[in-house]
Amino acid sequence: MEALAAACLDVFGSRPARVTPLHGGDLSEVAWLVLEDGREVVAKQGPMVAREARMLAGLAAADVPAPRVLGQSGSVLFLEALQEVRPGPDHWARFGADLARLHGTIGDSYGWGEDYAFGPVPIYNASTETWPAFWAERRLLPFVAGMERGLGARVEALARRLDDLLPRTPSPALLHGDLWTGNLLATADAIQLIDPACYFGDPEVDLAMLHLFGGPGAGFHDAYGPLAPGWEQRRTVYSLFPALVHLRLFGAGYRGMVERFLDAVGA
Repeated sequence: MEALAAACLDVFGSRPARVTPLHGGDLSEVAWLVLEDGREVVAKQGPMVAREARMLAGLAAADVPAPRVLGQSGSVLFLEALQEVRPGPDHWARFGADLARLHGTIGDSYGWGEDYAFGPVPIYNASTETWPAFWAERRLLPFVAGMERGLGARVEALARRLDDLLPRTPSPALLHGDLWTGNLLATADAIQLIDPACYFGDPEVDLAMLHLFGGPGAGFHDAYGPLAPGWEQRRTVYSLFPALVHLRLFGAGYRGMVERFLDAVGA
């Protein structure tokens, strides 16, 4: 609490009068603050808040709704406080258009300028020449060393086949990188993207994550636009990555999900 108060004084010149914990991600502690001067802000504390701030800046530069960064002091990041509402069809239609615009932001290469992490799970973002190489070397193979041998061998076998399953050089689109429905926050006029894990890659990665635990509401798909043929198999390949993350973070309860995706692509 002392560190949080000091950070508030540094950025706002005012101390927190009330601190209400919020549900956060794997990386940070999150709280809604009412400052002594009456302002309301959200504070995130964690080891990678500076990287998150740079990712939020990337989302803002792409002109998609995301929390505005108000400042940072040490390991505390301050964001605008957003009032959440229940999303309706208009929200989902706008979100489809916003996500298409995000994916229309094209980078020079796959990956991101720095690595990231989901809690204790490192996320490697160094560039590779081809997209199948990125997905194999940065998203699948890093998990093998910590897996049971048989399951790890299946992941390795799939990684060797990615040249036949994924596009070789899709345009490197800006991705949210962790786009499950829990990282969407509806406000009065838009769905905001929160807790990014940005990098550049195939847009279908975000869509796979968006459909992994639930899915978008009516109006999204028409607004986003059609997908290229073969998206069903690619979605399975892309869904394997968050399944591996969950297996590493939360244990054997997610082994069935990993095996199901491997089975679906014949690995």
